[in-house]
Amino acid sequence: MWVPELSDPQQPVYLSIADALERDIARGCLQHGERLPTLRELASALDITPGTVSRAYIEASRRGLTQGEVGRGTYVLNQLADVALPPRAAEVEPLRSELLDLSIIKPHSESPQPWLRAALVSLTESPNLEAALDYTPDGGHPAHRQAAAQWLRQWLPEAQWQQVVITSGAQHGLMVAVSALTDSRDLILCEALCYPGIISVVHGTGRRLRGVPMDEYGIIPDALRELCKQERPAMLVCVATCQNPTTATLPNSRRAEIAAIAEEFDFLLLDDDIYGFLSADPAIRPLATFAPERAVYLTSVSKSMSPALRIGYLYSPPRLLSRLTSMVRSSVWMPSPLSAQIASEMLSSGAHQTLTQRHRDEAAARQAIAREVFAGQRLIAQPFSYHVWLHLPSPWRSDEFAVLARANGVLVMSASQFEAERGSPLQAVRLVLMSPTNRTELRFALTKLASLLEGGDPKRFY
Repeated sequence: MWVPELSDPQQPVYLSIADALERDIARGCLQHGERLPTLRELASALDITPGTVSRAYIEASRRGLTQGEVGRGTYVLNQLADVALPPRAAEVEPLRSELLDLSIIKPHSESPQPWLRAALVSLTESPNLEAALDYTPDGGHPAHRQAAAQWLRQWLPEAQWQQVVITSGAQHGLMVAVSALTDSRDLILCEALCYPGIISVVHGTGRRLRGVPMDEYGIIPDALRELCKQERPAMLVCVATCQNPTTATLPNSRRAEIAAIAEEFDFLLLDDDIYGFLSADPAIRPLATFAPERAVYLTSVSKSMSPALRIGYLYSPPRLLSRLTSMVRSSVWMPSPLSAQIASEMLSSGAHQTLTQRHRDEAAARQAIAREVFAGQRLIAQPFSYHVWLHLPSPWRSDEFAVLARANGVLVMSASQFEAERGSPLQAVRLVLMSPTNRTELRFALTKLASLLEGGDPKRFY
């Protein structure tokens, strides 16, 4: 088995491996078509991680030294003298929009790339590849559901894999739950300010939507009870942690009250916990744990891993499972088992845990920048949330601010886009902190927004 000699301790190991490969091809030690060790074999020989070997092989491929073949491995592509190597220091910056986008909540895009690359390369040598290319049973492959259940146990300690339903992301999971568990013209409740995807799903499926009044902690239980006295809802959709858009987080005492109200008025809870991993309080429990027999728990890997995977998980009481799995089949037949396999490998390997901590650390650093730039303004946030809720001083209006922000090259979302029911215009906007490429770019975008507020009269910017 080929094992490289790593000669430069000052540079990253993956580059040293690629350099050694380049040298050995030039010396004739490796011939065209020769099979290189697998990720695990070389990682074991060098006492490093398979991810580092994966990065080395990706770098070697970029230099034109190797070629990977799905299911077979990585091979020497050609003699070095016969290969036209691309210039290593002349990479062209990709074209980018002039607009700085603070409108879409997503993880920092650079963080997951090494792990996703490693997972993709590892998948080519995995015995599970064949199953990931075939149709799945209802609910998803048992192995994928087992990986999900193991991950969910940090929030749902009793989670069983048989109660997991795999969806094509959280938005699909939301649509599945609403469509499967309620009927046309049923009343659905949610926060008065809510994620626009909730509004589109409820109205798009022919249900009715009402918003429950909120304060700085989220839904007000007494207001929820009053709405239930007026008309019995079929379901409450609740984002209880790092709520979108306000970042409000319900304390456990309110979660228990909401669960009791659901029991009293006999409606279901959809606990949309997509931001649960960003909670700053380890004592906070998912809303679903306070009413396990009438709550469906929803999450996904899009915010903690990558939005490209489009894999979500519903955790359901046994009595609701058949309705949920039937709706998944009716809507998309099955979520992509290939994406589910990649997500499962990252969950099982521990890569997801490392990524989550990186995202939390990055979010905390960016929150500090936002607090500094908007010092003196009313800025609502959680320590590790990806977004902030900025209240605008008079005479600013949210739609007006969003239009002028765009004219100045920054995209934000106005409070009016989050209203479950049309009401009095709010003076607030949501700013997402994780989208800019780096913290310098974020600071620039936030400073441009702050300068608008410091200008006083909005008409100065017309």
